[in-house]
Amino acid sequence: KDHGIKLTSVVFILICCLIILENIFVLLTIWKTKKFHRPMYYFIGNLALSDLLAGVAYTANLLLSGATTYKLTPAQWFLREGSMFVALSASVFSLLAIAIERYITMLKMKLHNGSNSSRSFLLISACWVISLILGGLPIMGWNCISTLSSCSTVLPLYHKHYILFCTTVFTLLLLSIVILYCRIYSLVRTRSRRLTFRKNISKASRSSEKSLALLKTVIIVLSVFIA
Repeated sequence: KDHGIKLTSVVFILICCLIILENIFVLLTIWKTKKFHRPMYYFIGNLALSDLLAGVAYTANLLLSGATTYKLTPAQWFLREGSMFVALSASVFSLLAIAIERYITMLKMKLHNGSNSSRSFLLISACWVISLILGGLPIMGWNCISTLSSCSTVLPLYHKHYILFCTTVFTLLLLSIVILYCRIYSLVRTRSRRLTFRKNISKASRSSEKSLALLKTVIIVLSVFIA
């Protein structure tokens, strides 16, 4: 059994290494390609960064699990698990930020504008600040060290209410993302129908096609993440 657990851990570590390398490749591609130096791709880069950190955090979690867990202090245990929560939160919030940015863009029907960069960095900063707060709540006091009967079975030092809170937050976030993309799809369909009844719309059509193409790319990224 011990050998099976170790073998499973090795497999997961290898998968994490692959995830890390893939996201490094995405970040390098965005960094080196000038046409990707746009607000929308900053969000994709932020998603890649959060997934990269999730791979690193999960690898560290695996290496510090098992017998090593008993050697950890409560603070070290909270850091081990909290890093996973921060990375996961950042990924989900990044997806929400992408959905919000796409929705605003489709409303304005503009692929680029001067205010997009500042709005993008504001949303990205908010993603990480909220993620750090959410992942750091247990080490800041929301834990069950003083009330062991309230401890989670899967994550022993986490309070059951905290686990329920995080589960609720993530569920609401994913629902919000789905609703936003449904709304975006509806906007695209409506705009496309209107454009077909207009004359001399070549420029508008190209803008719509670019926005729609970028939307398709984002939806593919979202689908892969959820899968």
